[in-house]
Amino acid sequence: MSRYRSIRMGRKSDARLSKNRSQKNVVQASDLQLQVFDYCYIHIVVAVSKPVVRKVRLLPLVAATYFMVSGGPYGLEDILGGAGFGRAILILLLLPVLWSLPTALMIGELASAIPADGGFYVWVRRALGPFWGYQEGWLSLSASIFDMALYPTIFVLYLGRFAPSLTAGENGYFWKLAVVLVCVGWNLRGAPSVGNGSVGLFALLLTPFVVFVVLGFRHAIVLHPHVQWGSDGSGVALSTAVLVAMWNYMGWDNASTVAQEVKDPQRNYPRAMIGAALLVAFTYIMPLLAMALAGLSVSGFATGDWMGAAEAIGGPLLGLGVLAGGVICGFGMFNALTMSYSRLPMAMAEDGMLPRVLARRNSRQVPWVSLLLCGVAWALALNLNFERLISIDLILYGSSLLLEFVALVVLRIREPGLHRPFKAGNLAFACALGIGPAALIGYALYASRGEEITIMHNSVSALVFSAAVALLGMVVYWLTAARFARRRLAAASAAD
Repeated sequence: MSRYRSIRMGRKSDARLSKNRSQKNVVQASDLQLQVFDYCYIHIVVAVSKPVVRKVRLLPLVAATYFMVSGGPYGLEDILGGAGFGRAILILLLLPVLWSLPTALMIGELASAIPADGGFYVWVRRALGPFWGYQEGWLSLSASIFDMALYPTIFVLYLGRFAPSLTAGENGYFWKLAVVLVCVGWNLRGAPSVGNGSVGLFALLLTPFVVFVVLGFRHAIVLHPHVQWGSDGSGVALSTAVLVAMWNYMGWDNASTVAQEVKDPQRNYPRAMIGAALLVAFTYIMPLLAMALAGLSVSGFATGDWMGAAEAIGGPLLGLGVLAGGVICGFGMFNALTMSYSRLPMAMAEDGMLPRVLARRNSRQVPWVSLLLCGVAWALALNLNFERLISIDLILYGSSLLLEFVALVVLRIREPGLHRPFKAGNLAFACALGIGPAALIGYALYASRGEEITIMHNSVSALVFSAAVALLGMVVYWLTAARFARRRLAAASAAD
């Protein structure tokens, strides 16, 4: 009996011990959950509310500018198909001289002289007045609707090459939406975070192409293949190649909108513009040259075919690396341009051109209301069926770029005493800077004269549509912003 009682007491003791252990485990698990929650809560609060004084340094500024303009050799495929290796390389060598370098010099001077958030909008408003400043902002933001619809498409295009089921049907749209949401979330952390992230994305994107170029030249030295420099492309195909090349070289002014978030902008902007211009041209030309010397054919080479070229030179692993780079390209460009475009509504709101709520910033100096509004607009645009987006983008962007060259000359005349840490030559040289870009924009207008775009299953002339968008900006200005501009000018005159 005593033995039974002791066994029973032992079982009760074990049960109590087990129960205590269970309760202890529950408490420990609960404590662990609370610790994890506290950790996440503290870091989220710190990320949102802790004042951060870091600014974008030179290297992150170069990397962000690179993604605003280029994002790597992706997008050059249509140039090859229309022009062949020889003429494609020639186009990519000439356009930096006629298009990129003049723009980089103009931006280097204006960004160093007037390092203000809003960048090119502020320059045009200061030089030409509120009406043209508003048109500059309107044209740029309108172009962003068409421009930003392209990069999630590039992301999905290359992601689908990994596994078509990933992007089949509605999955493609959800991936595009995910790009918008992630980039908006990343941008809420501030310009330095986007700039530093661009450095890492830049390294990941171009590493496969470094291998591609080395193997391409090795093939040329070892195998001596026949090089097909020419192409059977028609004049229309060559014209398309020029337009695509212009599109691949545009966007230099986008980095100017975050000037107040850049460390020593007077010194770093000119250096970043020139450095990025050389880097973009180099990373365009070298892969094409390596591909040509390796003896690969341009026949049937179209958007998304870099993977096939990489597999032919370096095997499946290199092909996968280049494919992953295409995904990074679409994401990196959207992320960097989100940082740029979101500052425009903020700057216009600070001038009274848009509702003041758009000027609100968080502790990291991010215009969070403007950022969220832009993100919603771009997300809505993902559903629209846009074709030939490049033509519209070129026309709207080209018009805003011409206003910037005019502002450069006008400020030279009206404000000769303005401190310019970097100066793009004398007045005559400044006037001549805009000739090359103006001629190319004129050519783009002429080449696009017969093009039509499809919007909601309806065909519309690209030129007519672009002109309608530009004219709408003038109407909206007189209906909404003109009275605020007059008050601002009156207040400025009274202060003087």
